[in-house]
Amino acid sequence: MRPHVVGHLAVSLDGVTAGFAVDLARFYAMATLWQEDVTLLGADTILAQESALRTAPQPGPREKGPLLAVVDSRARVREWDRLRAVGHWSDVLALYADQTPARPPDSRTRELITGYERVDLDETLQLLGKHHEARVVRVDGGGGLFGVLLEQGLIDELSLLVHPVVVGSGPRWQGGFTDRLDLGLANVEVFEGGVVWLRYCTT
Repeated sequence: MRPHVVGHLAVSLDGVTAGFAVDLARFYAMATLWQEDVTLLGADTILAQESALRTAPQPGPREKGPLLAVVDSRARVREWDRLRAVGHWSDVLALYADQTPARPPDSRTRELITGYERVDLDETLQLLGKHHEARVVRVDGGGGLFGVLLEQGLIDELSLLVHPVVVGSGPRWQGGFTDRLDLGLANVEVFEGGVVWLRYCTT
């Protein structure tokens, strides 16, 4: 059975995910509400943080933390050991496709291979539920991964922490998704400083 998939993002009023100061403490405190079994990220998000990751503390895997699964069809991520040891996740899982370039023969990173040229996200979620007992998957990061998940109807719940700023240009949370999507409002909260939390059901 496919896990419940939650998209949780910090955005500007015009739907941009970068170029403004995010209330990170609130964002990640709210993320704990779902108690996800798997955190799903795209390679671009990891690559954007690799320089900071190299100097981050390395306390080791978090024993009861979620599994980090990274969509990496082109095998661009290199800091797997640091991701495993940074203290947020219990382990890491590389999501590859059949045509993903060869990995180093001494790699200790677990792999899940689906799709031909690109990772098959639907099959990936099914396998995360079947083999990793995942009931809740929280999607984090930029709009590229979100756009594909939306196109394939794989987002069940959408959480937007909207910041009171108009950025004007930059990556949008919905990526390249251009279809219509009707949502059911589940919750609204207003925080200090004009930050608004919007929570929707998509199914």
